[in-house]
Amino acid sequence: MLVGVDARALASRRGVARYTRRMSAALAALNGVEVRALVPGHQPVGALRGVELRRTVLPSRLLHLTGAVAGRPRVDRLLGEVDVTWLPAPAPVAVGNPYVLTVHDLSWEDRPGDFTAYERFWHRLARPAALARGARVVVCDAPAVAGQLTERWGVEARVIEPGVDHVDGVAPRAGTYFLYVGALEPRKGLDVLGDAWTRAQLDSVELLVAGEGREKVAGATHLGHVTDDELQELYAGAQAVVLPSFLEGFGLPPREAAGYGTPSIVSDLPTLRLPGTLRVPPGDAGALAEALQRLPAERARLVAELSPPRSWDAAARELRAILEEATARP
Repeated sequence: MLVGVDARALASRRGVARYTRRMSAALAALNGVEVRALVPGHQPVGALRGVELRRTVLPSRLLHLTGAVAGRPRVDRLLGEVDVTWLPAPAPVAVGNPYVLTVHDLSWEDRPGDFTAYERFWHRLARPAALARGARVVVCDAPAVAGQLTERWGVEARVIEPGVDHVDGVAPRAGTYFLYVGALEPRKGLDVLGDAWTRAQLDSVELLVAGEGREKVAGATHLGHVTDDELQELYAGAQAVVLPSFLEGFGLPPREAAGYGTPSIVSDLPTLRLPGTLRVPPGDAGALAEALQRLPAERARLVAELSPPRSWDAAARELRAILEEATARP
């Protein structure tokens, strides 16, 4: 089976890029699967083992906006004779059947004010609901999001929990610190995190923030984008990962941190009710400050509750079965 991938996200450094990269490589490692990924424009993209990258002269925005408006060029045709196309996230695109779409969350519907005017226009042009209804199969990361798609769009979705990166023998980063990992966006509750950190008044403890975006966290040390090696060291050395989001379609950081024996403090959302976590009401800075203060006393218990990491290979095998099903459907 030759799988085509809309891999425009690989040129970014956001969560969808990480998801696309890891899942594409894991698919390509499976017997009987070839992966060909379309990366528009000339932005540098690292090689993916086993994945053939196809580049275009046109940059991503021009290529895909034209496709969304005019119906061409189609991603599947640019990739050649693929058996099925996988879209790792809703986006403006022209694509022919059969295709499989992954939807991670409905943040643009739930919190439109978090997005810029261009981003809101981009989502309207993507027509995510219509894209989902045209797909042979729709995939979500978590049951909560699948339920939202059924309720709002009338679409039945399958759930494939992503894998997480894990490397044995990582040397922890030195110091005593809490860690935030992710995009610096309003829906992540970074204003709440800054307020809580000020209230907690923890002596000789840092708050480290790894990620990029337009938000800042008061009182934190911002690291910007970090490499995979740096991120592993950060996870391994943290007292806890803190994810005070108002909305999460899945939430990779707490799951990734668990693989390095690190617990998390998270918003009490359906997708974040995980073993080894302290959970607080979204938006409640007082409760988050109290959880930061409690964490050292409860850390050993939380570490004992952590689940083993799920592999990307397991996730890719489930996606392969769905892609095969999509090619067989009339």
